[in-house]
Amino acid sequence: MKTGTVFKTFIAKDGRTVTLRSPRWDDLDDLTEFINSLIDEGAQITAYQKVTREQEALWLGQQLADVEKGTKIIIVAEVDGRVIANSSFSKKTGYSEHVGVLGIAIKNGYRDIGIGTELMNELILKAKDMGLKLLTLSVFESNDRARHVYEKVGFKETGRIPKELFKDGKYIDHTYMVKELTKIP
Repeated sequence: MKTGTVFKTFIAKDGRTVTLRSPRWDDLDDLTEFINSLIDEGAQITAYQKVTREQEALWLGQQLADVEKGTKIIIVAEVDGRVIANSSFSKKTGYSEHVGVLGIAIKNGYRDIGIGTELMNELILKAKDMGLKLLTLSVFESNDRARHVYEKVGFKETGRIPKELFKDGKYIDHTYMVKELTKIP
């Protein structure tokens, strides 16, 4: 997949124009600011330490290499020329090569306006195109907003690890969800 490929443009519920596309090298500063804004917010993601531009460059380089190898799909959401969301799935290997592991994060101020649902639907389409049969994800049990979106697009809870996460002095269950893309015998 070519960097910067536009998959879809739509109008969010608040009237802003959103473009879903593959990432580019020149997204580096936006992506660094994006992840660090989530850390500052205390968002319910597994990352908890801010990153430097150099660390983010290493991460982005690996991500783009995985996209080129065909083992990963990454979709960013852009509003007013800035990256405001990042989502992806990675294809597993070996006996699980029919499975993709999905992740998504949206910047504060851009949630609850349909961007998450659009990103999820686009990831599901790309996973089907790649021949995947199953998508999996994990979510903080306390993240009701994300769970709602996942359920809306067809993910079902399959289990949880009690108290796997420790954040803000509290233990939180880590919930695992699955969506079958085709009926698996």
